[in-house]
Amino acid sequence: MTDRLSRRDLICRAAVELAAGGGNHAVTHQAIDARLGLPRGSTSYYYRTRKALLDATITHLTDRSRADFTGVVPPEPPRTPAVAADSIARYLDMLVTQRRVDVLARYALVSDAMEENDLRVGLASCLFSVDAARDLMDGLGAADPEAAARDLVSLCEGLAFDLTCGHRSLGDIDPRRDLEVAVRRWIVALLEPR
Repeated sequence: MTDRLSRRDLICRAAVELAAGGGNHAVTHQAIDARLGLPRGSTSYYYRTRKALLDATITHLTDRSRADFTGVVPPEPPRTPAVAADSIARYLDMLVTQRRVDVLARYALVSDAMEENDLRVGLASCLFSVDAARDLMDGLGAADPEAAARDLVSLCEGLAFDLTCGHRSLGDIDPRRDLEVAVRRWIVALLEPR
């Protein structure tokens, strides 16, 4: 695999950076061309419409999230709440520190995504996967893996928001330790029959 990014990848990264720094209205074809030093019209050559550009950007976020999650989760599925909590805490820590710009961009793009169902669905699942959470909760023996998965994803969404945009800042906590404790507590609770 090469370290050289394709033009499409560079455009998507620029869209993420623009959204994170200036909100959804900052993401335009012209702004991306300017940010990347490309001739005017270059971005629209690759992505003709704003919807196509946003769809590619959301796919870029999703692909990056899946690769990062795979990188922090052990090859064997976690079989105990403690191991699962550690994996999830490592991923959340990565999101709110190394990938903070991606998280902020996702929040900035919400208003655009609400108008287009496929964008909304893609954006809703670009950082966290209900399917992966369901597999995890099923492997841990949850009585209702589907409901437990939705609740686990909601917890992760809330923690990511709280640490990125909420009332707590990273200076207030030890993210990895505190995240692991919170996630473990909730995984244990979610394994209980309802």
